[in-house]
Amino acid sequence: MRRGQLVVDVACVVIAAVVAFPLYWMVLSALKPAGEVQSANPRPWTGAPTLDSFRRVLDVENFGLYFVNSLVVALLVVALSLVVSFLSAVALTRFRFRGRTVLVVMLLVAQMVPVEALTIPLFFLMRSFGDVVPAIGLNQLGALVVVHLAFSLPFAIWMLRGFVATVPDELAEAAALDGASRFRFTWQVLFPLVAPGLVAASVVSFIHAWNDFLFAKTFLISGTDNRTLPLGLLVFFKPEEQDWGAIMAGSTLMTLPVLAFFLIVQRHLVSGMAGAVKG
Repeated sequence: MRRGQLVVDVACVVIAAVVAFPLYWMVLSALKPAGEVQSANPRPWTGAPTLDSFRRVLDVENFGLYFVNSLVVALLVVALSLVVSFLSAVALTRFRFRGRTVLVVMLLVAQMVPVEALTIPLFFLMRSFGDVVPAIGLNQLGALVVVHLAFSLPFAIWMLRGFVATVPDELAEAAALDGASRFRFTWQVLFPLVAPGLVAASVVSFIHAWNDFLFAKTFLISGTDNRTLPLGLLVFFKPEEQDWGAIMAGSTLMTLPVLAFFLIVQRHLVSGMAGAVKG
């Protein structure tokens, strides 16, 4: 038993090391002097760490604006996806109506479609929407919010269905006997009970919206005021030479908000994933 547990522990350490090594190399490259980053004989350490790469990133014009744009998009996607997915999960679990099974199957199908296959159709769709609602047209952050919301909802709804289904009907009946309306039961009783699932869904939505490059590059085709952080890093990709130190420093700075968000909600995230599996 102990030998088997030792094998499992060693395997977990190896897997964790493999996963963490790219992050370590990213931070290390951001701290290396320019000469070491592109050395023909790279070393997994540096004798003279420097913050010059971070200074070059922070000196980029409108870098703060790019950060705010990414944060606005990510937070809007998280907020809207949580509200819509929660209400949708309640409807699919607590109410019986024609076509409910079809909707559940479509949620699974929507998660199977490759994002790349829908990029061009979504481009033309957002261009058409822009003629009607300019706020969600091309070159607008609203287009990113709408597209990321569409891709995050299927997963969030599917996850929250398991949490809503675990709440016994007797609890709703008891609330009704105490005079609570269906609306009050939904938001004051049911909503707190599925909070771990909401946290897990919010982490996934935040990461996808924050790290997005494909949709941002496709929909934000002109101007710089609405660029997000991934697009802001393109200034270091030059035809003659790439500034890999600044690229790694910018990637490190982009990772910090996601890491902070994860550390804040990690306890709820673990219970949320466990609840989704049980559901």
